Amino acid sequence: MNNNASLSPIQQVVAAHRRGEAAGLYSVCCSHPTVLRAAMRVAASYGSVLLVEATSNQVDQFGGYTGMTPQVFRDYVHQLAREQGFPLEQLVLGGDHLGPNAWQGLDAASAMQHAETLIAAYVAAGFHKIHLDCSMRCADDPSYLSDEIIAERSARLCTVAEQAAQQAGLPPPVYVIGTEVPIPGGEANLAQAGAVTSPVAARRTLDVHCKAFLDRKLNAAWRRVIAMVVQPGVDFDHSHIQHYDAAQAAELSDFIAGQPGIVFEAHSTDYQQEAALHRMVRDHFAILKVGPAATFALREGLMALCRIEEELVPAGQASRLMQVLDEAMQAEPRHWHKHYPGSIAEQRLLRRYGLSDRCRYYWGEPQVAAAVEKLCANLDAREIPLALLSQHLPEQYLEVLQGQLATTTSALLEHKVGRILGQYARACCRNAADSEAAAAGSAAAIC
Repeated sequence: MNNNASLSPIQQVVAAHRRGEAAGLYSVCCSHPTVLRAAMRVAASYGSVLLVEATSNQVDQFGGYTGMTPQVFRDYVHQLAREQGFPLEQLVLGGDHLGPNAWQGLDAASAMQHAETLIAAYVAAGFHKIHLDCSMRCADDPSYLSDEIIAERSARLCTVAEQAAQQAGLPPPVYVIGTEVPIPGGEANLAQAGAVTSPVAARRTLDVHCKAFLDRKLNAAWRRVIAMVVQPGVDFDHSHIQHYDAAQAAELSDFIAGQPGIVFEAHSTDYQQEAALHRMVRDHFAILKVGPAATFALREGLMALCRIEEELVPAGQASRLMQVLDEAMQAEPRHWHKHYPGSIAEQRLLRRYGLSDRCRYYWGEPQVAAAVEKLCANLDAREIPLALLSQHLPEQYLEVLQGQLATTTSALLEHKVGRILGQYARACCRNAADSEAAAAGSAAAIC
């Protein structure tokens, strides 16, 4: 959709994909510093653009659940990049589910006013990729929200975004649209997941949004719509994974192949097999979102370190991290309670091991952060025996043996997360031959 000779890094990748290259983008939807450092190491290793996205739940004009406004989040990510020596020109910030999501309990007029402030704050802070998501009902909306209402509200927010970029002297944003949007934060039950979007529905989404944009004289902005969110038939809940089936998505893939300059954005691609990620990019689901799978790997790494700590550190000096985490989750259950059904024992298991990884909301709690710091200090002050690494972190153990990885807790954790993110980087490689070769030999370390 963009004929401009001066393209942003995001637009360059989309243009390469539309030229037939095996090019895609992976979007890291996370604010945890370990995950972001791992993401930067992966992107540096593969020479890829790093797209980091904040959601409207995480970051908003009031701070969101992270306590960060868009400007604070930008400064935080940029500081991590400077510390890592990661070039800022390879880093792109995006805003996910930007709209009235956080204010669904208000009437539409009030919710949309908040959404306008939200969009303006994101764009003014330099967030370049903007997902316009007005698919959720507000308190006084009808039971069914039509595509026309969703599109009109999205165009309204686009107007605000365009003005904010101009006033800030920033390049105009690129946009993602779509009405078949997965629930922010993941499904409570995979039975609620939607079927593969039909080409008819995708065509209608594109048409109604085009009309809404053009009605508001947003012709230039419409040319910067790079993607639309659809349901490709992938999802997950706390215990199950819906895997990609290329045959079921074939008609949808064929549809977008006929739409110049635009690709699909696939949410909830966490836990897909790497081969499936390659197929999704090939089938024009060229923007892959990942979040919970990365923090799930982080939690696995921290739990493994806790097991090592139990062997090396006297009980009275240990961090008790996993107990502290569960106590914090029980004290403030709002982030997990509606997602984790069952008995007390079943909920306890899901709090710790659920694929939706609701514990990711609690790493910033002061008592949990202090326990993580104590765990890392305890282990960094000691030499971790190779036998314990082999038992509890076997993949990292192999890299340590080869002299490719340090045994500091930060290095071990970043490597653990990096192995997940590396799958996405390989799936999005611009050279198809290199991409397939990398996938075939992907057991090697990248951090």
